[in-house]
Amino acid sequence: MESSVDPRRFATHYSRLRGFDQAFVHERARHGGDAPALVCVHGWPESKRIFWKVIEPLAAAGFDVIVPDLRGFGDSGLAPDGFYDTPTHAADVYSLVHDQLGYESCVLLGGDLGGPVIQEMALRWPDFVDRMVLFNSPLPFDKERMAGIEGTRAPREAADYFIRQGTGADGLAAELATPEARRRYIATFYGSRFWAHPGTFSSEEVNFHTEPFARAEVLRASFGGYESVFDPAKRSETPLMGRNEVTPTLVLFGPSDHVIYPAFDRMAEQVFGKCVGPFLVRDCGHFVPWEAPHVLVSATSTFLHDPRHT
Repeated sequence: MESSVDPRRFATHYSRLRGFDQAFVHERARHGGDAPALVCVHGWPESKRIFWKVIEPLAAAGFDVIVPDLRGFGDSGLAPDGFYDTPTHAADVYSLVHDQLGYESCVLLGGDLGGPVIQEMALRWPDFVDRMVLFNSPLPFDKERMAGIEGTRAPREAADYFIRQGTGADGLAAELATPEARRRYIATFYGSRFWAHPGTFSSEEVNFHTEPFARAEVLRASFGGYESVFDPAKRSETPLMGRNEVTPTLVLFGPSDHVIYPAFDRMAEQVFGKCVGPFLVRDCGHFVPWEAPHVLVSATSTFLHDPRHT
């Protein structure tokens, strides 16, 4: 089996500090000794597998690479408290990296749902988060700073899934009653919905990324983040989501994405006071670590080894 679609390519470890089994990969820097922690946080409909192509190159570049499955996703357990909102995910990742693994600082990398999670962490623990690498992610809307920018809303025709998963999750989950139906549903986000650049994902790769969602409890739990957007009772607390003046942030944008804001790059410039870029990645859409692994690795390595951003 090709290693990029081999679920056993990396050893899976678990943290139980937050009351559930949080699965994660932990690949040490190839040179050994002390190395900075680089934490890669996946989005939806993803798992830690979306980083399979970049884990080894990032470790070879000198980083201790930590890749968790968020609660309810992949090999991680379900939420013991029922919460799947951004602050809860952020607290889980902080507990894993700081309390379980013992790192005193880290660099965060993420997109999609992982984007708000790492933004939340940087605002909550600014002394812990050294830098961020962000791609194709939700951003806080700043009406004043973003005035005059066109394309600050996601395409309306792409929002149906968001509304359904956020306001009718139980009904949708009931409709997707078999493993095959659940995988077919997830497969549309890698194909016909054009989140990725056309032709990116082979059928074997789609099978690899949809497999974790074959389980009914995983698919249903994955809707929890969307529910928290619409229902305050689904939030553990109010997210801090807002402008970040402190954390140096490298911004990459795959413009073939048909779900994120067309003006993601221009919006990001207004969100991060220490924005590096943004850089547009040719022939790339939503799933940057899979679609453009070399670009992500080389850009991240250059950014993190540049003393100007320390």
